[in-house]
Amino acid sequence: MLMKQAAADIAPLTGLNEEEVLRLLEIPPQAEMGDAAFPCFALAKSLKKAPAVIATELATGLQASGIEATPAGPYVNIRFNREKLAPNLLKELGNAAFGKLQLGQGSRVVIDMSSPNIAKPFGIGHLRSTVIGAALYRLYNEAGYTSVSVNHLGDWGTQFGKQIAAYKRWGNDEALQADPIRTSLELYVRFHDEAENDPSLEIEARDWFRKLEQGDDEAQRLWAFFVEVSMKEFNRMYERLNVQFDHTLGESFYNDKMGAVVEELKEKGLLEESDGALVVRLEDENMPPCLIIKKDGTTIYPTRDLATAVYRHEVMKADRLLYVVGGEQKLHFRQVFAVLSRMGHEWSAKCEHIAFGLMRFEGRKMSTRRGKVVFLQEVLDEAVARALQIIQEKNPNLENPQKVAEAVGVGAIVFGDLRNNRLNDVDFSLEDAVSFEGETGPYVQYTHARIQSVLAKAEEAIRVENENTLTNPSLADGENDTGATPSSVGDTSWALLKLLGEYPEYLEKAIHRNEPSVIAKYTIDVAQAFNRFYHAERIADASSDVRCFRVALAKRTAERLAYSLHLLGVQAPERM
Repeated sequence: MLMKQAAADIAPLTGLNEEEVLRLLEIPPQAEMGDAAFPCFALAKSLKKAPAVIATELATGLQASGIEATPAGPYVNIRFNREKLAPNLLKELGNAAFGKLQLGQGSRVVIDMSSPNIAKPFGIGHLRSTVIGAALYRLYNEAGYTSVSVNHLGDWGTQFGKQIAAYKRWGNDEALQADPIRTSLELYVRFHDEAENDPSLEIEARDWFRKLEQGDDEAQRLWAFFVEVSMKEFNRMYERLNVQFDHTLGESFYNDKMGAVVEELKEKGLLEESDGALVVRLEDENMPPCLIIKKDGTTIYPTRDLATAVYRHEVMKADRLLYVVGGEQKLHFRQVFAVLSRMGHEWSAKCEHIAFGLMRFEGRKMSTRRGKVVFLQEVLDEAVARALQIIQEKNPNLENPQKVAEAVGVGAIVFGDLRNNRLNDVDFSLEDAVSFEGETGPYVQYTHARIQSVLAKAEEAIRVENENTLTNPSLADGENDTGATPSSVGDTSWALLKLLGEYPEYLEKAIHRNEPSVIAKYTIDVAQAFNRFYHAERIADASSDVRCFRVALAKRTAERLAYSLHLLGVQAPERM
């Protein structure tokens, strides 16, 4: 907000427009240098002057307009009038429309997210797609888009042939009914172990999948059972993670829609035979052929993803398609988007793979085939238990400690993922994630709870003063009187206020990069800025002439922390 003000002041003196100036503006490395810095290098060529000379002239021009500006070599440092701007900025922060952007202007973005495989456990490895996708869903809505979330379940493909083949050979109905997910995993792992020495198993699996595609009763019965028990498990996890979907449509939903895609590829002369299979050649785009129909006549996931994309564009009316899927699928999506383009679908340019890095759990890479799976439910339970222990030590008299521990423990796991750049691999540490210190979810949540305590103390202080003066205003009334004085806007309160005002820029950056970590890191910065303010400037027990401004600033901070955490899918308890 203040940077836009600086851009508006500088632009008329430079020949640049405000957007160009805004892109060039920087935050000085030390607060004492000012609130904004404008580098003059970009003007040297057009003005035919040295950057330092331009900086001196520009500073003089800004000072003539009543702005405090100082040349510093090739830079102009700008300092805003705190007492003049702080009340207006604080008032703007309380506006319900503050931070709402119109980047999307109502365009419809369909987000493919989570997408666990049926008959497999919901492991810690599924967390990234789920929470990154859910955060992007909220962020896009916040930026003026209409978001549509789709859980594209992995409920089709040769893996089900393997599952059925394993069940038929070694399955036990009693064990499967008692613990269907773990038993299914054990069967799946055994299949891959046995298949290394028995090639006939792979043939048997492909045969069962062909039967499934052809509607065989027994194959359909077992498939339906695996889907039913898996969804019960998944829905428990989604409820704890506070994740909902607009549509839950597995790959099987598109089974009757793939034929049209295959026919279109044939009509447009894009399909070629290769070793008995049908492919679309992409060598001229430096990619291997995209397999459409395997030589046994069954489909494969590129076929289903082509049908899925067409459905989402034509039926769901998507303007953009985002696929929140691990980075190891980069080639797959390049192939699918390239085939869509060759089919003549210009909207394929609006399809984007939102890749993310691998998640390791304390150094271990997960693999369903090898049974190396860390169950998310067990991780969440352990996080909640650790959070409860810390909460009971810090606040043994807290009401509803189990409910708060659930919010803190689950929030710690979600935040612990989202604070990382999505493209980076994550070596997840439960101990680090649940810590109340450092750059963690519990640290931000605890800061929010601390502010609520400060506000309660301020309310009590005002009540006592009102009784002594026979008046009856409340804390809420006091918020209307937030005029800033030289003594009320200290260095730390000013730094915090400026950071709160920069929220829209952070949101815009998060959208452009499809990067929820921008908002996660912003909440950490705000929490740290508040704690510096809290330790440096008295709030609840400050003198009445400065308390209203500082209390209002604390309240705006709590609101921004709570809302930013909400965008990430994390709760903000008022007591911890």
